[in-house]
Amino acid sequence: MENAPSQSAEDYLERILELVQDTGQARVVDIANSLNIRQASVTKMVKKLRELGFVEHEKYKRGLVLTEEGRGVAERIQRRHETLSRFFSLLELDNETQRRDIEGIEHHLSRDTVRALEDLTSFFESNPEMLERFLGSRPEAE
Repeated sequence: MENAPSQSAEDYLERILELVQDTGQARVVDIANSLNIRQASVTKMVKKLRELGFVEHEKYKRGLVLTEEGRGVAERIQRRHETLSRFFSLLELDNETQRRDIEGIEHHLSRDTVRALEDLTSFFESNPEMLERFLGSRPEAE
C-alpha cells in the first residue's frame, strides 16, 4: 500500500465508515462529536485524508465520502477491531478491558497476526469444548 495511513488516520477512517453505516453520512461535526474533539482538528485530518486519496469531501451535501481505497482501509480496520473483540470475548474479558486493550494494540498487529487470531477465534467458536478446556486450564484471577 503506497499511502499507508497513520494510526490516527486509521481511527478517523474507521469512524467515518461507522458513521456512514449508522446514519448514512459522515460530516465533520459528527466526527468531532463522536470522537470528542474539536471540529478544527477533524478538518485538518480530513484535508490530509483527502490528499492521501482516502476521502472526498462534499461540502454542503452529505459530508465525507470514502474513496475505494479509503473504504478498503476502513473495512480492514473494522474487521481487525471485530476480530479482536470476538477473541477477547471468548476469553471472558470484560467490555472495558476489551475496549482499552483493543485500542492499545489494534494498530500494531500485522495482517498475518490478525488472520491467525481470526482462525483461532473461529476454531474456538466451532469447538466450544476446546474453549472450555482452555478456560478451565487458566489459573483463577487474583
